[in-house]
Amino acid sequence: MAGEVCFAEAYDRLRYFLPAENIYIISLARYLPAIAEELSQLPPENLIGEPVGRDTANAIALSAAILHEHDPDTIMGVFTADHAIRTTEMFAADVQRAFDAVAGHPDALVTFGIKPTEVHTGLGYIERGEQVSPGVYRVSSFREKPDAQTATGYLSSGRHYWNSGMFVWRTDAILRELQCRLPDTVASVAKLAQGWFSPEGAKLAAEVYPTLTRISIDFAVMEHAKNVLVVEGNFEWHDVGNWTALEKVLRSDEAGNVHAATYTSMTDSRGSIVVSEGDHLIATIGVENLIVVHSENATLVCHRDRI
Repeated sequence: MAGEVCFAEAYDRLRYFLPAENIYIISLARYLPAIAEELSQLPPENLIGEPVGRDTANAIALSAAILHEHDPDTIMGVFTADHAIRTTEMFAADVQRAFDAVAGHPDALVTFGIKPTEVHTGLGYIERGEQVSPGVYRVSSFREKPDAQTATGYLSSGRHYWNSGMFVWRTDAILRELQCRLPDTVASVAKLAQGWFSPEGAKLAAEVYPTLTRISIDFAVMEHAKNVLVVEGNFEWHDVGNWTALEKVLRSDEAGNVHAATYTSMTDSRGSIVVSEGDHLIATIGVENLIVVHSENATLVCHRDRI
């Protein structure tokens, strides 16, 4: 349920400043029918289906190759669907700043940094360098998931941001960087892009895509690239990557419980998070600090400090 909300919000957020025909979605192919049904205004060719998941470097490489095949001068934004962002107006202004930065620095890779509000060891960090324009800086370094002591230093430094995992760049710029790190991937996705909309495209993708090296865009490119800029995000941002993150995006009741379910009954219960798909009732009695997640074929119950 929370994921569905984030997905719908992510699309609406982009529609605030982009026409539907300029929005592309890449996902596992098996999810595309449900996405097409929910976003019927999107052209069918704007839905890119991965036969299997091969992490973000390959998803971005394939998307960039398809967009580049369509228009070699494309400036591409990458925005994941599991983020909660407020407000849309501030987000749109920062995205425009990123597009302007790419227009002025066409070889640069631009990312978005979020000013940290707490010591967080589950996120990557970006250290900024010199300012190149208002709100835009060169990136000095990336650091993946530091320990608590290091994260405390980052919080107080004023030079470090949380790594949002969102990007803007020209398709030719990111494909050049990927060529340096993952040449086999670039050769494969270029071939796929050329025949993507042909009858043989799906068959070729099913054969080629599973052979690509599974790796994230951060490890493959961003931590090695020399020309990286960061836009300081002025919007509120939450990575809804675990169940406790729901507390930041959903209202809690008077006992500190968070509900993402149609039917709940929480008697003498405190500080717990309940998530349920469909009309299934979740009832708790006399519990504290639990996570209860029910889906069609699985149920999770654990203490929040074990999530």
